[in-house]
Amino acid sequence: MQITTNAETIIEKTKISKFHGMLLFWGAVLMLFDGFDLTIYGAVVPTIMDEWGISAVQAGRYGSYALFGMMFGALIFGTLADKLGRKKIILICAFFFSLFMLLTGLSPSPEVFGLFRFLTGLGLGGMMPNVIGLISEYSPEGMRSRMIATIMAGYSIGGVIAAFLGMILISNFGWESVFFFGAIPLLFLPFLAKALPDSVGTLVDINDYKGIQKILVKVNPTYKPSENEIFVLNKPKETSSPVSNLFTGKRGLLTVMIWLTYFMSLLMIYGLNTWLPKLMTEAGFPLGSSLSFLLALNVGATIGAILMGWVADRWGVGRSLILFFLIATISITSLGYATNMILLYVMVAIAGAATVGTQNLAHSYTSQFYPITIRSTALGWALAVGRIGGILGPVIGGILLASHLTLQLNFLVFAIPGVIAAFAVFLANQQGRKVIEDDQKLKKVAN
Repeated sequence: MQITTNAETIIEKTKISKFHGMLLFWGAVLMLFDGFDLTIYGAVVPTIMDEWGISAVQAGRYGSYALFGMMFGALIFGTLADKLGRKKIILICAFFFSLFMLLTGLSPSPEVFGLFRFLTGLGLGGMMPNVIGLISEYSPEGMRSRMIATIMAGYSIGGVIAAFLGMILISNFGWESVFFFGAIPLLFLPFLAKALPDSVGTLVDINDYKGIQKILVKVNPTYKPSENEIFVLNKPKETSSPVSNLFTGKRGLLTVMIWLTYFMSLLMIYGLNTWLPKLMTEAGFPLGSSLSFLLALNVGATIGAILMGWVADRWGVGRSLILFFLIATISITSLGYATNMILLYVMVAIAGAATVGTQNLAHSYTSQFYPITIRSTALGWALAVGRIGGILGPVIGGILLASHLTLQLNFLVFAIPGVIAAFAVFLANQQGRKVIEDDQKLKKVAN
């Protein structure tokens, strides 16, 4: 006699265990290198502008190449993972970005540098939505925001490491040395392959029920496997295209607003991380001091990533996002007016928390609206559209510097997207409630 079990229900009803700890550890490690890449170009851009004699506009363009790669990587690998499985895609992407991070440090010219930055971005762009999707898939009920916030703290720590290494290594060993750190994942890929679980959604699709049982025993110690057991998911009706599923079930407006949120958020993040040191040197600060502002930005992001996940699980992730985006607008605007050094460092840290920390929270926000079967696709496309904003961030910064505008106006341009993102989340919240209500009805039917 066949027994039908809802695998998602078993995962949702479990408590945090050693399995989750292992998953969080590796997720945070992978996100650390994604965050490292976010910040590293901003740390080296003043040096390579001098060494290669490139203009601010050219530097902005080279800074955007990795973002182009991330956009295509998120689109390609985010969608492929819902078909091939997240684990395989994560391993492929980790190998890809690590190899080309190493080669970036060996670049003989700006053109080769730009090519390797693009290829690094392909791997990073595909990795993030799949790591987040895997963490989200195995999160106990009510813990998703905190678990995603935990691994994204690794993302922020990567930014701190990039800024710190930039301060120590660039003046002593050259800008090339900091990129070699990004190749470290090549050393632990075998351990990652052994530790990461396959996606339950993928195993259900290929009817690997024994594989699901082995994973569920680790996830939930109270689960007891049965003979002739088959598994199902909380899976709604789907059309043939995973991308078109993002617009079904009242998700059309929601998806567009989430994409707009990512666009504006990543524009702020990549604009600041790329140009903050250069903006500060233009304002009269020496390079070492300017890199310390980049360090403060990412320290704030690290604290914000943890704090905001905690706040969101208690106050609601949607309302929290609106508040934090408005704080981002205020803090970034204030950078052009602060004259006291202590206050300036504090506002930079708040800006880091309210931009990178808020973007980390957006991943958790997005995950709650899409079923497990299309979650990687949803995150992949949101990040891909968001990367367009990320691409514009370095480009806009280069144009602003070349235009010789006031420091106040430069920061104001990067602050305005926070207001637009807050409004997009407000609209997404309205539609998201309807989506969740419909999903809960489907879940009751499935059970």
